[in-house]
Amino acid sequence: MRSIKFTKLVCAAMAAAVSIGCIAGCAGTSAEEQVVIYSNADDEAVESMKKTLDENGYSGKYIFQSFGTSELGGKLLAEGKNIEADVVTMSTYYLDSAQEQNDMFTDLTFDVNTTEECPSFYAPFLGNQGALIVNTEVLAANNLDMPKSVKDLAKPEYNGFISVVDIQGSSTAWLMIQSLVDTYGEDETKTILTDIYKNAGAHLEQSGSGPIKKVRAGEVAIGFGLRHQAVADKADGLPIDYVDPEEGNYTLKEGLAVVDKGENTNPLVMEMVQCIIEKGRPDLMKTYPLPLYEGETAESNAMSANSKTFPEPLTVDLLEKHQALSESCK
Repeated sequence: MRSIKFTKLVCAAMAAAVSIGCIAGCAGTSAEEQVVIYSNADDEAVESMKKTLDENGYSGKYIFQSFGTSELGGKLLAEGKNIEADVVTMSTYYLDSAQEQNDMFTDLTFDVNTTEECPSFYAPFLGNQGALIVNTEVLAANNLDMPKSVKDLAKPEYNGFISVVDIQGSSTAWLMIQSLVDTYGEDETKTILTDIYKNAGAHLEQSGSGPIKKVRAGEVAIGFGLRHQAVADKADGLPIDYVDPEEGNYTLKEGLAVVDKGENTNPLVMEMVQCIIEKGRPDLMKTYPLPLYEGETAESNAMSANSKTFPEPLTVDLLEKHQALSESCK
């Protein structure tokens, strides 16, 4: 067993090492000082945020850790303020639910001038709308009519020609289910969704990007996915088109929130979040062109003219309710 004297010498040496590290701060930032960012965002969004931070003096001062939406959502609800992350980028419905349950985020200290009112503890950094995505060549080759609504995907003539997302795998599917429930009610939605899943068959995807990949490859004629991806494909000259369904285009947003660590809060945290919002939005909008802040502009096709909002607040409880509805249709 080591002596108390030896232990004191070791502690003194460690303290000296820490002091030297602090003095030599210009040589780099230690792991303990780095801001830990947990994110459910896809690769394009993460790379855009990293680029913004690096170009504005924060290179080496943060760590990004990526998670699936359900996995990160589970951590937020289970761990609350004890979560390792200093910053969370996450679907706003999960942020709202985690704040209500755990009161785990601190109010932002800078102005967030969004076009729509949002809570004081997060800033939205991107938004996604759903739409029908069509391979025009496959549609023509099979003498299929252009769909006008999500409900049309339940028609028998589309059997084997469509791809949609399973809400158990990706929240992209929630955009489709919101449009059905809001327009037709839960009972009729069950009938419609049962026929849609039957038509999709093996093309019921777990990934939000699954349908558009199959539409691009010509494996199916129609998919339901993220609108901006189809807009970009069409602009690039691919045989891809998109349809804003008669039920309307619903939106899911992702936000940045600062975990309330009290006196242990890293002073760089709020700076980085403000940097991403105020300096990173132009780059983010190259991929996610939906305007979210006052003064932002985008191409006329960036946002549907028939945008709609689900009448109930989006929460984890509502998501689970719609997941159960979806399961009953399989």
